[in-house]
Amino acid sequence: LQTAIDAAKAASQVIAHHARLNKQPEFKLKAKHDLVTDADLESEQTIKEHIQRVFPNDVFMAEESYEEIQLTDSRTWIIDPIDGTTNFAHGVPFYAVSIAMYEKGMAQVAVVLGLPHHELFTAVRGHGAFLNGTRITVSPTLEPSSALIGTGFPYRDLSVLEDYMKVFDTLMHETHGVRRPGSASYDMSYVASGRYDGFYEYALAPWDVAAGALLIEEAGGVVTDWTGGDDWLTGYRIIAANPTVHTYLKAVIQKHVRKDLLKR
Repeated sequence: LQTAIDAAKAASQVIAHHARLNKQPEFKLKAKHDLVTDADLESEQTIKEHIQRVFPNDVFMAEESYEEIQLTDSRTWIIDPIDGTTNFAHGVPFYAVSIAMYEKGMAQVAVVLGLPHHELFTAVRGHGAFLNGTRITVSPTLEPSSALIGTGFPYRDLSVLEDYMKVFDTLMHETHGVRRPGSASYDMSYVASGRYDGFYEYALAPWDVAAGALLIEEAGGVVTDWTGGDDWLTGYRIIAANPTVHTYLKAVIQKHVRKDLLKR
């Protein structure tokens, strides 16, 4: 955990340096709507270097340098050097560094450092979730009408967009509101700390959700794919919420999303 925290804080200094140099950093397009900045690349390298000093034999699954998305039993660090690059590139102050350590296919350590507010969310399996050292739990909300939901608008895969908008419409009518700040790991940290009651999205990659999921589980929440199964890390569909709101979100999604689209 301390290695992950140190790596995230070092990366945050790199990111802050770039933010000071350029109010709107230059970026390149990896794909349509998918940005990368020099800050992403330097942040990722900084994180890797910090981890490799302590654990030289560990492997990485990192957004800017992955070769394939395949989780093995080896101890693996899943890294998003800036989750919310589009926000960062446009000067919107909602993005995060996300680091998770997986071993034998299970998350063991999670760190999400929310920037530029410096909110440090941490978790170790079996030991709870924390925000800046204070224990956090998911919300106790039982009624959907009182629930605040986080989501994201996918940009890599628009195949589910029509059904997704039906879900969005229902939630707008039945809940207290829906928010889309633009950083999945930070959004999921909001669920873990009880700010949001639930979160759902599709077309996310492992580095978007790996750390946030452990935070939510350790805070008493539930994380599944859209079928209610456990294929959320590489299955690109996720529901993460307190237990009651999770049941509600799953029912709404399964009502409006065609069965052939519930899985990737």
